[in-house]
Amino acid sequence: MNFQFTNLELVATAIVVALFVAAFVLLYVQRHRTTVALHKRFGPEYDRAVTEHGSERKAEKKLLEREKRVESLTLRELEPAERDGFVEQWKGVQMRFVDSPTGAVAEADDLVSAIMLRRGYPVSEFAQRAADISVDHPQVAENYRVAHAIAVRLGKSETSTEELRGAMVHYHTLFDELVKLGTVAHKAAA
Repeated sequence: MNFQFTNLELVATAIVVALFVAAFVLLYVQRHRTTVALHKRFGPEYDRAVTEHGSERKAEKKLLEREKRVESLTLRELEPAERDGFVEQWKGVQMRFVDSPTGAVAEADDLVSAIMLRRGYPVSEFAQRAADISVDHPQVAENYRVAHAIAVRLGKSETSTEELRGAMVHYHTLFDELVKLGTVAHKAAA
């Protein structure tokens, strides 16, 4: 058999190949932009998700699902009176740390959960709370995980005063993020 292509067939083949290459390049560039945007938005939480899920693609899918879930929540800013009340409660927790570090850490955990609930975050399961908070506060989500892990260990084993102090610092960082103005950023952007 003698295969001979006409000029028209060669041109058509070249066009089809060029379209496939262009589509591949477009998909690659789009995926790269998504990766860069998610990495920038989530920071260390992006790296944590990649480690947890085993690949960038799976991690990105989960992070996008988190964003979509949090966008469906009705999050709100705290009213000034609520904010002031929580700030006063936090001051009390910090003062009690001197006499009862374990009690203060437990109170800090409860106070952060109460603020999250008041702001509109569901607070049923800790892993989901941490994932939800990572959407708007990715820089402090890991602090929350570390502090909560220490709070959970309070009833199970001895924790050092230094660990308890560290938990309070982590809770304070998250507390500050949750009570400050303008933390419902994704709602305004939507």
